[in-house]
Amino acid sequence: MLFKKLIEPLKETLAHKGFQEPLPLQKKILSKIKGGASMFVIAPKGSGKTTSIILSVIQKLKEAVADAPRALIFVENKQAALDLETEFYAYRQQTDLRVYCAYDEKNIDDQRDEIYMGTDIVIATPKRLNKIFFLNGINLNELQMCIVDDAQFLLGKSSFSDVVRTPESIGKCQYLIFSEKFDKRFESWQDTFMANSLYIKQ
Repeated sequence: MLFKKLIEPLKETLAHKGFQEPLPLQKKILSKIKGGASMFVIAPKGSGKTTSIILSVIQKLKEAVADAPRALIFVENKQAALDLETEFYAYRQQTDLRVYCAYDEKNIDDQRDEIYMGTDIVIATPKRLNKIFFLNGINLNELQMCIVDDAQFLLGKSSFSDVVRTPESIGKCQYLIFSEKFDKRFESWQDTFMANSLYIKQ
């Protein structure tokens, strides 16, 4: 998917930032993501993985709808969540899409109430997302995209099992795993909720 095929607000933002054409990785994956494919994207830092997430989510959701989130993005910690939120705001300025961060350091009751008020995109640490879910504080029934940004943070930590629990609670969804390396534990995902997923490596 070339930039000219993006919705107008994204094209204008990219032009303002001086981006004339997709990076090599983005040329490989953006059209596949738009087509609904689940995939593992393995590429080094600086290859455009995070920007691909932002472009793909905004392109798919386009505008605010109802109250339940339609995209969920897992990140490692509070700082990663806030950094990604800042990046999203830079790209979604001409849309009404709502972005919310859920991380461990914030009062969970406040987070539950704020999510209930309505959001389109939730950026969350795995542990906090699961706590909110088990408090009936988030509706995952409308999810269209479930994404892990920089998934290498999951390896060797309890966060891995926290992420695995999420697909057990949602229906049909597009899964996108972005990482600098592929781990054998990801293979179990290919046998369950990521069956028929694509593997893209740069």
